Amino acid sequence: MKINATSLAPLAIVAAFGLGTLAPHAQTTPQKLGFVDVQRMLSAHPADKDLQAIQQKANAELEGLQKQIQAIDAKGAGATAAEKQNRTTLVSTIQAKAKAYDDQMKPKMQTVEKAVDTAVNAVAKANGYSIVMDRGVAARSGLVVYADNATDLTDAALKALKP
Repeated sequence: MKINATSLAPLAIVAAFGLGTLAPHAQTTPQKLGFVDVQRMLSAHPADKDLQAIQQKANAELEGLQKQIQAIDAKGAGATAAEKQNRTTLVSTIQAKAKAYDDQMKPKMQTVEKAVDTAVNAVAKANGYSIVMDRGVAARSGLVVYADNATDLTDAALKALKP
């Protein structure tokens, strides 16, 4: 039997593909995956009380304005021109107040998020974790169906959380 280049070409392609798929697997190192309860960490930060107070104040004030708008909307076409003008003013007021509350909360929230990120990064690096996921997001999304409780870094990250 005579072997020529055309009969070996398919065999060479299959062999190269097979070797190519094996080589990277031999060089990969195992990676540790951990989880944190981000909501619990955000709530544990001392600035969270300030954020909650601002949010409650905003909700109370904006809810009252929203009820006034709904009362005008309930009248539908029977609303007077003055009521329609008042509705427009109320909508503008809600938007302005909501933006003002957001502007108050944004720097505080950034501070809290940065502190949580720093704590999680420190604990992950110290314990050799290469990937850390939010436990709540992983559970809600169905991305993770099971995780051993030993992979939960929340308590360690809470200890590392610095305001």
